[in-house]
Amino acid sequence: MDASNELLRKAEPSALLYPDGIVRSLNRSMATALDRSAEQCVGRFLRELLPESQRNVVERIVAHAGKHRLAMQVLELPRQGRASVVALIEARPVTSAGGEQLVWVHSLNVSNDLGSLLIPFRLSARSAGLGLCMYLPQVRQIEWLGGAPAVAALFPEGSVSLPWLVRHIHTDDRPSLRRLLHSDNNRRSWTTLRFQGDQGDWHRLACQTRRIQLGYEGPEQIFGMIRDDTCDEARRQEMVAAVEAQRRRADEIAEFSSALITASTEQELRQVVLTRLAATFAGTGAALALVDDEHLSVSSDAGLPSWHVDALHCRSLDEQGPLPHVIRTGEPLFIRNQEDLLSRWPNGDAAPLAWPGPDVAMSISPLGLGGDQAPGAWVVTYDSGHHPSPDEKAFMITLAELAGQALGRIRSQQARLELATAVQDHMLPKLPEHLPGLEVAARYRPCRAGLDIGGDWYDAFLMTDGAIAVEIGDAQGHDVDAAAFMGQVRSSMRALAAHEPDPSSVLTHTNQLLIAMGAPRFASCTMLHIDPHSGQVTGANAGHVPLLAAHQDGSHEIHALPGGPVLGILPNADYPDETFTLDRDTALVMVTDGVVEGPDLSLDAGLEHTGTLAAQAVHDGLSADETADLVLDAAVALNHPDDLAVLVVRRI
Repeated sequence: MDASNELLRKAEPSALLYPDGIVRSLNRSMATALDRSAEQCVGRFLRELLPESQRNVVERIVAHAGKHRLAMQVLELPRQGRASVVALIEARPVTSAGGEQLVWVHSLNVSNDLGSLLIPFRLSARSAGLGLCMYLPQVRQIEWLGGAPAVAALFPEGSVSLPWLVRHIHTDDRPSLRRLLHSDNNRRSWTTLRFQGDQGDWHRLACQTRRIQLGYEGPEQIFGMIRDDTCDEARRQEMVAAVEAQRRRADEIAEFSSALITASTEQELRQVVLTRLAATFAGTGAALALVDDEHLSVSSDAGLPSWHVDALHCRSLDEQGPLPHVIRTGEPLFIRNQEDLLSRWPNGDAAPLAWPGPDVAMSISPLGLGGDQAPGAWVVTYDSGHHPSPDEKAFMITLAELAGQALGRIRSQQARLELATAVQDHMLPKLPEHLPGLEVAARYRPCRAGLDIGGDWYDAFLMTDGAIAVEIGDAQGHDVDAAAFMGQVRSSMRALAAHEPDPSSVLTHTNQLLIAMGAPRFASCTMLHIDPHSGQVTGANAGHVPLLAAHQDGSHEIHALPGGPVLGILPNADYPDETFTLDRDTALVMVTDGVVEGPDLSLDAGLEHTGTLAAQAVHDGLSADETADLVLDAAVALNHPDDLAVLVVRRI
């Protein structure tokens, strides 16, 4: 075939290319289609003149034609301020009059089959889970073009009228629908519309419209893409509810703990307990019993009858009954009802008289650490049928321990000094004793005595899919508020981890939550998901110090995970993750900056020093606990003026 310039005299856009894709010549129609002058096109690669999304397509068809094959493909060519042109482009090999091998690229006339231009859009929409439709303003119809079957099922027929659609859109969203259908812009951003199906159920549809011209001489049409976000929204609401529940629990313990810390007299301690205890645990009444000269001094809120309090007040610790028993043994007790009480103390004649009602349940917790005689106890009563969960029991015991410590410090004039540290300690979780395939150990030490506690934390727990999540972080500050904020961040991340598939998502949603809450502080964090069977580790980082990997041969490496900024500062921040393999008998050492950085020690030098110590420990066969002790003791010896936290994970 003669590939002379006769080919460029055709009306449709045409260009002659060298086999490598450089434009030799083109006609006015092609230059117009490319939104450039002919002079701006000649001598340049055709792919450079097209949007990035279309470059691979052009390269493929030119490459086919360069191998003496005919090829064709649908292309979309965006135009500034105008509708994009969708055309069927053919590339075929040609020979010039002088014997030069060229590629002729030109637009085909598909005026009798405009539907063929929509096939790639239908396939893309279906694979992306989107519905595809076209608005015909002349007849006020929306025509369904294909895509995701689940979205198509929302429409009763392949074509619906605009009034039908308007009736099914929420009243408040109808102006947004009008803007989508009548905008002069080439492409509108995604807009959420609430759509009511024929069964009365509401859907959240994300919609985007764009103007497209079918063929160079074809009509302009308004195309819409629709995504059903209903399930995602329900999942998001579920996640928000779970996070909110965890946040409320964290707020409760932080508020209760802070109030205990500020109590400077026994009277203030009574006020804190009796105004908060029953409400915190959804009880009907509360009482506080303190030991005074081997007898009980009992006070209560208005939820307990006065005769019940009178029956308990001034009783000796040597008497029978649940309250003296709990204080003597230091063990908490839950009694379902009066019948349960009598089965435990059948010979305690005075015990039934101290019971507020036959169907009342009672939880009694010793103040202070269990195992020894407590300085007192508190009581929460419930209506019939209450069964405390393990979390509720643990929560109550934790607060009772803090109250006992508060009482001891008040009596020794040191409440503020040690209770602050107690808050920090109880904010940190107790690591699981057994995690399959891993040894995990953690250590924490505050920077100094007094109220200079901080926000360092760590956590490790088993995921529902069998993976093990571990994290370490550092909340800004060195005070009780920092510890409380740390507790909120840690509990929020644990709640989110139950609903998110990877550390990247957990960090992203935690950052969004903190910003939405208007959190006054920020936090750094590293989070890992570990498959104990394969050793695969997926990790992400939010402004935290790098990981250390210590190997059995005595070598180590500093592993800087990808990630983003600290949590709670930058809206819409991204936290990309990385996947790598943790070999057997290799330990990951996760630390806070106080371990590896100080006035006389740079971060790089500190990481190298700690990595060398950890690698020697692994080489010598030390356990995760021994390795964590070694790293922490070395950091303490350097007298760093910061909190220290270490988390060691070794695959066995």
